[in-house]
Amino acid sequence: MNESGLQVRRATDADRQPLARLFDGYRVFYGQPSDPERALRFIQERFRQGDSVILLACIDAAAVGFVQLYPMHSSVLTDRVWVLNDLFVDPPSRALGAGRALLEAARAFGEADGALRLQLETRRTNTVAQALYTELGWQVEDETVWYQLPLRG
Repeated sequence: MNESGLQVRRATDADRQPLARLFDGYRVFYGQPSDPERALRFIQERFRQGDSVILLACIDAAAVGFVQLYPMHSSVLTDRVWVLNDLFVDPPSRALGAGRALLEAARAFGEADGALRLQLETRRTNTVAQALYTELGWQVEDETVWYQLPLRG
């Protein structure tokens, strides 16, 4: 914990309610309708499946942000990569360093895990986040092109 009361730790199933609230805010930020029950089901499923790592930022014990990482492997490089799929900080807490602390904690997690790298994608319009990523050493990957094949809706 630092002097502002900010702490980042690995979330557990006991954190599912505050995480669901934050996750719902994250989805709304990206244009989805608010659906707290859907957010809670999704978070519960991640803990049940054990298929992601969620780091939780708290200020004076109140959950204010999270980052969610999913494991992936590079077949070409034969190594583990963590995909930083989700990063969200409550709007009132955004100027308090929680986003930076979450990204630094994600980096420390990846390094401790022995991963080759972390990677993420963000919308081109999310320039505030891009500025922070660049400041923390993240680099734009210009060698690949991401495609998607929609399978549902």
